[in-house]
Amino acid sequence: MKKSAAILFAFIISQFQAQQGAYYQQAAKYKMDIDVNAEKFTYQGNQTLEYTNNSPDELNVVYFHLYWNAFKPNSMMDQRVAGQGKNGDYRLQKDGVSRLASIPKDQEGAQNIHWIKQNGKDLKFEIQETIMKVYLAEPIKPNSTTTFTMDWDAVIPQQIRRSGRNNREGVDMTMTQWYPKIAEYDYDGWATFDYIGREFHAPFSDFDVTIKINKDYVVGAGGILENPAEVKGYDTNAKIIADKSKKAVWKWKASNMLDFAWSADRDYVIKSFDVPEGPKVFLVYQQNDKTKVWEEAQPYVTKYFQLMNSHFGKYVYPTYAFIQGGDGGMEYGMCTMILGEAKDIKGLMGLMAHEGAHSWYQQMLATNESMRPWMDEGFTSYAENYVMYHLFPEELPNPFANTVNAYRNFIKKGIEEPAVWLGDHHDNGTSYTYASYVKGELYLVELGYIMGEQNLAETLKQYYDQWHMKHPSDRDFLHIAQKVSGMDLKWFQNYWINTTKTIDYGIKDVKYDAKSTMVTLVNNGQVPMPIDFNVMTADKKILTYQIPLSMTHTWKEKDVYGEFKTMPYWPWTQKEYTLTIPYTKAQLSVLGIDFSQRIADVNMDDNIVEVKQ
Repeated sequence: MKKSAAILFAFIISQFQAQQGAYYQQAAKYKMDIDVNAEKFTYQGNQTLEYTNNSPDELNVVYFHLYWNAFKPNSMMDQRVAGQGKNGDYRLQKDGVSRLASIPKDQEGAQNIHWIKQNGKDLKFEIQETIMKVYLAEPIKPNSTTTFTMDWDAVIPQQIRRSGRNNREGVDMTMTQWYPKIAEYDYDGWATFDYIGREFHAPFSDFDVTIKINKDYVVGAGGILENPAEVKGYDTNAKIIADKSKKAVWKWKASNMLDFAWSADRDYVIKSFDVPEGPKVFLVYQQNDKTKVWEEAQPYVTKYFQLMNSHFGKYVYPTYAFIQGGDGGMEYGMCTMILGEAKDIKGLMGLMAHEGAHSWYQQMLATNESMRPWMDEGFTSYAENYVMYHLFPEELPNPFANTVNAYRNFIKKGIEEPAVWLGDHHDNGTSYTYASYVKGELYLVELGYIMGEQNLAETLKQYYDQWHMKHPSDRDFLHIAQKVSGMDLKWFQNYWINTTKTIDYGIKDVKYDAKSTMVTLVNNGQVPMPIDFNVMTADKKILTYQIPLSMTHTWKEKDVYGEFKTMPYWPWTQKEYTLTIPYTKAQLSVLGIDFSQRIADVNMDDNIVEVKQ
């Protein structure tokens, strides 16, 4: 018996240790030579990829993403858009009809793989829509590196979504997710999500990219340009070097980022400036009457990076480029592609602020956004609204009040879908937006309300300190939030991310007597929360009574919205709660739940009582 028990104990310990193995992440180094035919919108590509397997697993296959294969009729993206009809992404359909279905044959996206080798040995591969599965000649053992070489050609697709030729603002080529990109491998396995239109994931990689293109083009990219004196646009004293085919060579390098993106146009101008203790910023755009507001951007962008560095962690890369290209805005390594024809500086900065913040919550803190889009888009939206509130101050109770109100209005439509769903698997485009952008942002807003804004700020800082340049998950973030606050917060994440249940508290009854006032609160919703109950006295003083929620087990100690008195906790199973405040009716002006307006209560009609004398 003793021997059997010892064996069983050893087995349990070994299984526990296997599940608690040390964190690892894969690494890649790309060297690419690209030859662009600008007249035909095609290019020839050759790449060498050094891939390091830092996992404890032996790999017998690898996967590459071929994103441009989506841009053609009857692709999986086209099928999904057609199936969603008018509920789909408005950029991919018009009046419910997929825009991909009518792409002309000569403008269909294509990435044609000629061959791929591993350490010089030819490999068998198969194309599965936007995924290429490669069977290895020899396994990649743990803690070892292998070298892939590959040759391919590509057709730059009609611009439908993010990538492509001749976008609606007249940019010739937006080259995003444009090369065969190795998939991420981690504890969850290979990240082999088909490209249906949403998000991306990849290992941190180094890039050495040489691009040959007609000498009249200017290239904007996320990286370091190594030969600005030999190409157009970056150096006023440049002497453009062109070969017999009138092509110039652009040499770009970038280190430790998820991808390399670039854009090319003959009408681009380049403006640059240095942010104090921050990156060198490049503005790459077509200079015309529709882009005048770009001339106002420098002081706002400078302050933007300073605010982001101070509150969310230091931007680690040496440069960042805002590039006019693509549709709307989309983030990439050290750059973003955005629409350039903004009406005013606030509109332009809103787009820049959001896409730039992805450098924190997509690039440096590289969660798998295909699996957890709420962590990427939601945290980015939180940062965007925080910074915009400081750049363009408004008469709002907090930076996120408009988001809370938008969420309340959306809930009335009855089409909400849980934030936990995979990005491409939401059935309704608007529901995806609210699940990922809005509920992801409000996840942080509600945490600030529950634990106090100081604790939330410390959580965000520690999250950055511990996990930047890695691939964190929601479990990693929650671990830090609970450690900083001392609270149990698992209940909140489950309600907010995994369900569509809502918060709905109200003031049920108020009774006045000679020396005090008794208030009865009621929970009409499905999501329990602590309550900050506020009192405005007749002489305009604001008092706060914090009613903790039993499930946190530790109560909020401070908050930026003022001091408060902590009351006995409210058990989450209890429908009503009564508190007595030492003020008479004559001494009171207003009673209310959360004057700071952070709690995402879906029904505000019963949250405020004006005391009429």
